[in-house]
Amino acid sequence: METRTVCHRCRQKFTAATSAEVVNCPYCRADNRNRPVRKPSAASSQEQGKISPPTNGKSMKGKLKKLLPGNTRKLSVSSSQSPITNTGYSKRCALDNSGDAVPAKKRAVLCGVTYKKWKYKLKGTINDVLNMENLLTQKYGFEKKNMLVLTEEQLDPRLIPTKANIENCLKWLVNGCRSGDSLVFYYSGHGLRQPDFNQDERDGFDETICPVDFLKEGMILDNDIYATIVKPLPKGVTLHAIVDACHSGTILDLEHVYDRQKGEWIDNSPPSGARKETSGGLAYSISACEDDQVAADTSALNSKSMNGAMTYSLTEVVRARGQRNITYGELLDEMEELIEQANQQGCLGGSRILTRLFGPNLTQKPMLSASERFDVYKREFKL
Repeated sequence: METRTVCHRCRQKFTAATSAEVVNCPYCRADNRNRPVRKPSAASSQEQGKISPPTNGKSMKGKLKKLLPGNTRKLSVSSSQSPITNTGYSKRCALDNSGDAVPAKKRAVLCGVTYKKWKYKLKGTINDVLNMENLLTQKYGFEKKNMLVLTEEQLDPRLIPTKANIENCLKWLVNGCRSGDSLVFYYSGHGLRQPDFNQDERDGFDETICPVDFLKEGMILDNDIYATIVKPLPKGVTLHAIVDACHSGTILDLEHVYDRQKGEWIDNSPPSGARKETSGGLAYSISACEDDQVAADTSALNSKSMNGAMTYSLTEVVRARGQRNITYGELLDEMEELIEQANQQGCLGGSRILTRLFGPNLTQKPMLSASERFDVYKREFKL
């Protein structure tokens, strides 16, 4: 007989035999004996999914209090309805399983998590999703019926950004894709790091994104994102991941990272010798910052609302070009220039907490990684 449990160290969910003398987490190898998951009582299930903050200030999960101050970002609610399983596109919308499947050249999954029932909520993620949705539809010809948008404001329970729902939507994103397709995964929310035990990270840490229920169900690791949406990419398919989160530099585990200071690509392949390639397709990742940096919500870039600095700068730079295309190198340069301008105006918006932790300026630098090396000042950025 087996029981479900959540690792006390890395918060990943797994199953273990009830009679087992040794219960080690398959992710971080921590000893989880005598740590079964308690089923929620009827009273607690009525508290609308409130998440209690971690209490151990020295453990990995206990570092959340330090990593997630007021404005830093980034640092399954199961449904009785059927999961998102359609392999193509409906004539009506991506969640509608009726009608004949109609192949589409462009599809996207957009995810914004505010953690509104938790102390360390984010204020700009909904604005980020709206900005990205508008950019995709107005600039790049995506149709809303071929997009899945996950936020805590959605009425459809399958579109709440829980771990299970995000994983289902990522599978939907690549399922049935064919040559000529353009895929986009966008995420705005908290991001964290945890120790790497598989020797596939050069810095010794796995990068993660945090679903709204991550304290209960666990984070989504870069290894899992790679396995779901990068490894299966067939020849002729292009994937762009745009991730506005802390520690998101290598969130797709792509083998090539562009060093803007040196103007060259550096090797990010696993030290273990394993290969992290696609199945012939192209994968790009534009991240808010390097793996050891934090990203922030700010109103300095747009005084009317809170936004992720990376998302706002990317959408503004692309829109400013109008009908003219922009290369990957130009995009990164102009994004960093816009963020630097915000620094000069006081990007942290007078937040004493952020100023004390990270200094008066926002130090995040947008980062590009890819499944292949290319000339960043010749190849155009197209979604």
